[in-house]
Amino acid sequence: MMHGREKSDPAIVAMKPTNKAGRPAAEPGERRAGTKGNAGQQSTRRAQNRESVSQALDRVRQAARHRKKERFTALFHHLNPDLLRLAFFALKRNAAPGVDGLTWQDYEADLELRLQDLHDRVHRGAYKALPSRRRYIPKADGRQRPLAIAALEDKIVQRAVVAVLNAIYEEDFLGFSYGFRPKRGQHDALDALVVGISSTKVNFILDADIQSFFDAVDQSWLVRFLNHRIGDPRIIRLIQKWLKAGVLEDEVVTTSDTGTGQGSVASPLLANVYLHYVFDLWAERWRRREATGAMIIVRYADAIVVGFEHEADARRFWEAMRERLREFALSLHPDKTRLLEFGRFAAANRKRRGLGKPETFTFLGFTFICGKTRRGDFQIHRKTRRDRMQVKLTEIKEELRRRMHQPIPRQGQWLRQVTTGYYNYHAVPTNSRALEAFRYHVIDLWRRTLRRRSQKDASTWARIAKIANDWLPKPRILHPWPQQRFAVKHPR
Repeated sequence: MMHGREKSDPAIVAMKPTNKAGRPAAEPGERRAGTKGNAGQQSTRRAQNRESVSQALDRVRQAARHRKKERFTALFHHLNPDLLRLAFFALKRNAAPGVDGLTWQDYEADLELRLQDLHDRVHRGAYKALPSRRRYIPKADGRQRPLAIAALEDKIVQRAVVAVLNAIYEEDFLGFSYGFRPKRGQHDALDALVVGISSTKVNFILDADIQSFFDAVDQSWLVRFLNHRIGDPRIIRLIQKWLKAGVLEDEVVTTSDTGTGQGSVASPLLANVYLHYVFDLWAERWRRREATGAMIIVRYADAIVVGFEHEADARRFWEAMRERLREFALSLHPDKTRLLEFGRFAAANRKRRGLGKPETFTFLGFTFICGKTRRGDFQIHRKTRRDRMQVKLTEIKEELRRRMHQPIPRQGQWLRQVTTGYYNYHAVPTNSRALEAFRYHVIDLWRRTLRRRSQKDASTWARIAKIANDWLPKPRILHPWPQQRFAVKHPR
């Protein structure tokens, strides 16, 4: 409830002024004849639960929108069985298990009893977070990215808490923050960057990357930032349990006072909260008070691109940003952070000074290039990063070797899924050549794999090309021009 006249609505959370600090859905067991009715009831019940949860969270959202400087002191009651159930069904079915060894299917087999037990433990304080299991995935530069795979129940509770906190923080986060936010994705950030450079007086780009950000987050600062808006100590204690649970690697559990556990369900939101206070609010204030010319900002998680009209502004911001991050235990990556001349006048200015073509920069898997339209007008060209394409082709090569003796139709079905998924992300305007090159290399890898099955195999290029045309979609541009989609999502 809230203080004052709105006290009659028990679904609204109680708040106070901020400190000055910066029953079952279906019967368990085997299905019997005539269970279609139960399935229908389960679907109806789940829809009703979703509506109930949505209404409760919407009230939180409205409160957050109208009371920007107040703290939410009663959020814990939102972690009810309905929200936990929705959180469970939102998890990936085929995700790798954590240290508990539980898969999604294991948990679903006795779902209602498990959820009720989990709810009871959470609310009486008996819930304990398990350490995450360390796993590594290859990065485009050849290094390994460490991920933390949480236990299944930890994922459920984290997703439920994130749903509640998102209702608050989505009203606080700034417009140029795009990473891991509802109804925002990588292509929204890419669109915003293209539109910003094309329609604003941008002549210089600061391409910034925060070094080992997810491992460097200071947990004490993070809790202080959370306390700006979250005044329910039970929510804070849950988050601290996840932060202090540690990581299991080589049968040894290690804990740390830094990091958010990259790969966990809660990590993206916690990272956004941290950077909201450390960077976003500060950068927006710097743009208003310090910049002498035009300035644009686009941030996706720890990848930041800032555009400037004047080089002097860019260099002052760069230095101030370095100092700002240092105050909160963060630093800029020395090799991945750079200032470059980029924009509609970059080519002409560099030519006049006897320099070569404008430098390029990368963002979210694409290389940004100063190009031209067929009529000679300035146009930003986006091309798939060469190293990202190579990593994907290497993955396809290794998987084709494992599938070498499968029938061609099975191989073709798998390759169709892979190439379709690749196109879904990379098929943006101005990237046709890179898409065609990707398809060519996939076909060549398939041809080499088929020839390895037998010394007598006569898989000529003409034959494999015909097979490929039966299975592999041809590349075509799937995404609209950035200005078109941006105008629809931001009609102002």
